[in-house]
Amino acid sequence: MKWLGESGCGTMSGELEIVDKLMFLISSGKYSAHDRLPSENEIAGKYKVPRITARKAYERLEELGYIYKKQGKGSYVKDRSRHIELVLSGDVSFSRKMLEKGYNFQSNTIFCKEIGYNKKIYTCLENKEGDRVFKIGRLRYIDQQPIALHISYVAKSVFADIDLVGANISSMFDYYSSKGYREFSSKPSVLSVSFPTESQRKLLDCPHLIPLLVLESGCMEKMSGRVLEYTKIFYRSDCFSYVIP
Repeated sequence: MKWLGESGCGTMSGELEIVDKLMFLISSGKYSAHDRLPSENEIAGKYKVPRITARKAYERLEELGYIYKKQGKGSYVKDRSRHIELVLSGDVSFSRKMLEKGYNFQSNTIFCKEIGYNKKIYTCLENKEGDRVFKIGRLRYIDQQPIALHISYVAKSVFADIDLVGANISSMFDYYSSKGYREFSSKPSVLSVSFPTESQRKLLDCPHLIPLLVLESGCMEKMSGRVLEYTKIFYRSDCFSYVIP
């Protein structure tokens, strides 16, 4: 097979050209999951670039979630088809969705903090400026790998003990049920994409080039329409495929 880029090119352009070419070959099915890719020396020879350029291209592909390495054996195509199918709805808890699908799921609460006034959050919660609002952060794991960061914003005027019990809540829906709320609906959701901050990279154990899908929404009690929480969820894009009902 003839490779592009056989004429000389700068280090950066050569690296990006290799990345683009291999991404195309993987996406088009030329290389399948767990296929071994050409060695760094082979890539360097085909592109007529220094080996360090080939190595950086492979490092970039690994950061993007396209390949993985085996010590002393080379680089292999990552299986990107084994993504978790996620229905983006707010009427069933994330925990329940994962457990019903049979995943080895865990949820750890990592903080419960009071926040200062934030117009957007307070408006979504239908709270006044003087109200107290707490944010509860939970890391979600599948097979002990962190895959999502859930942050729930809850008003103390709705849940009086949230400051006392928030750090021990693993499922907000279970907590709401314990307070007498049974049926839930979601407010209109907003989807966006961002790259992880340094703190998010540490929490989610992901490279800086893996985009995060950010879902912002609200949860209401279905009967009364009372707003229970405003939610901001950061999903690792390399772990999920998304279903929007």
